Amino acid sequence: MIPITVVDVRDAEPLVTEVLRSGVIAQGPMVKRFEDEFAKVAGVEHAVAVNNGTTALVASLQVSDLQPGDEVITSPFTFVATLNAILEAGATARFADIREDDFCVDPQAVAAAVGPRTKVLMPVHLYGQTADMGALIPIAEQHGLKIVEDAAQAVGATYEGRPAGSYGLGCFSLYATKNITTAEGGVITTNDATIADRLRVLRNQGMRQRYQYEVAGHNYRLTDLHAAVGIPQLEKLTELTEARSRNAEALSKGLADITGLRVPAVLPGRSHVWHQYTVLVGDDAKVTRDELSAKLTEKGVGNGIYYPKVVFDYDCYRDNPGVIASDVPVASRVASQALSLPVHPKLTESDVDTIVGAVREVLEG
Repeated sequence: MIPITVVDVRDAEPLVTEVLRSGVIAQGPMVKRFEDEFAKVAGVEHAVAVNNGTTALVASLQVSDLQPGDEVITSPFTFVATLNAILEAGATARFADIREDDFCVDPQAVAAAVGPRTKVLMPVHLYGQTADMGALIPIAEQHGLKIVEDAAQAVGATYEGRPAGSYGLGCFSLYATKNITTAEGGVITTNDATIADRLRVLRNQGMRQRYQYEVAGHNYRLTDLHAAVGIPQLEKLTELTEARSRNAEALSKGLADITGLRVPAVLPGRSHVWHQYTVLVGDDAKVTRDELSAKLTEKGVGNGIYYPKVVFDYDCYRDNPGVIASDVPVASRVASQALSLPVHPKLTESDVDTIVGAVREVLEG
């Protein structure tokens, strides 16, 4: 089986051993080192490490000073953590439909969704490419909205040279399958020193110093062990991204001109870090998306459906007063057609050929 993702963190062994020998395994100097390196990648002054990507979203909304009933506009085509974070922060989620070309919120739909209670715009940079920040920023500025970027899948991605996570509060996931992993972990990026300070106090039970409580806080800390796992990957991020890009280019070349199959595109002015390589299986394809997924699995090609439904289309959210469901036809169609193929750096040329051959056999055989 060619897996949809491969986790290889063996390069971290020396730093992990260093942490173990130091006796400082909770949040300490290795976390600070990781934060400094991550801030450089995101092109910001401050990076605040936390224990997971969902926490990064929650904490960012908490320091946005939302009141009950305040609304956050986000994408309906995303992992459930996006919605859960909004609800945990006590806000109301409103959704703007997406565009098919980048899988991210459509700026026109965002503009139409803004209302008197809208306080935050939370674009989701999906699959490794940013949302159309050039069109979204003016909307946020016009309506006085704060920006919280769900950049969980977009570490290193850029829009017109500006990194994801540098537009407001950037929220990254360091989960095991992400391009940069600490097994579990997250990072919040910002250029606002005051907000960064609030986040650091918030993540440490509201303490600036031991037993000096300033706010009702939480335990959102990352450990030095986790940070030690991530540092070597940050150092190799360019190399890892280039490998993903080569694989994506080879896949797109090999899968071109298949009836009913739409390959992903790198849009003008944006860079793509290829967290996922996601195709769309249209109604004119020989088989459905689910049938293609099953047949690829039979042929030993791992694949993933990210995501099978729009995020609010589950029983647990239907009667939730904090969820304002809306008509999102593009997101609904994409959710029924999207299929991700392996693109990770461990793929060989033979693996790519096998993936291309298997897809072509199913859709053209």
